Amino acid sequence: MRNAIALISAGLDSTVSLALAKETGLQIRLGLAFDYGQKAAAAEWRQAQIIAATYEIPLQKIELPWLGQITHSALSSHSDQALPEVGIEDLDKVMSVTLDSANKVWVPNRNGLMLNIAACFADAAGDQEIITGFNAEEAATFPDNTPQFSEAMNRSLAFSTQSQTRVVSYVQHLNKIEIVQEALRLDVPLKSLWSCYLSGDSHCGRCESCNRLKRGLQAHQQSELINTLFGASNA
Repeated sequence: MRNAIALISAGLDSTVSLALAKETGLQIRLGLAFDYGQKAAAAEWRQAQIIAATYEIPLQKIELPWLGQITHSALSSHSDQALPEVGIEDLDKVMSVTLDSANKVWVPNRNGLMLNIAACFADAAGDQEIITGFNAEEAATFPDNTPQFSEAMNRSLAFSTQSQTRVVSYVQHLNKIEIVQEALRLDVPLKSLWSCYLSGDSHCGRCESCNRLKRGLQAHQQSELINTLFGASNA
């Protein structure tokens, strides 16, 4: 039996990666959700619990309040920096609009820290994989979403874990439109997602993360789902 830990943020990518991992027969022993003082923490935790329950995975919250305190990232509840708004028409302007957005929401070594914490849990239990939602679309502006980052982490974990735990994303080479296609095929609970940079009852519909999800759903004519996630005013 192959066992794994999944990082569950309630976003599209981590949720579909989880579903694809389970399709291969991988046993997800534990889900980890992180609260590092991000503005979306409450909504992410609320929806992550729903997703974990859907897939019958025990879920544990890891709190890292200091991480949000040491950064000026627009994602942090301690920051007075406004969240960047990126329209659907600007999502492919990598060298200008989206790179600037990525810089404003960067959290110091966030993914590296989360993976090393997950590796502690995995190594203690002998889990073979840590499932993430790294994907091709966000890898264009976030270096810690790239295959090279996962490969570098795995070289490190080969020395720092006895279990030889590996970081794996089952959506690594997919864009959001392709990820939504897989979600529909696997009947992923898309109404339970939370991909927004803010907390609330519905997605803000203005931040980059919202509009990447919205574009993926629009490509598959998911207007009802868009209304559910974003509300009529933001759809």
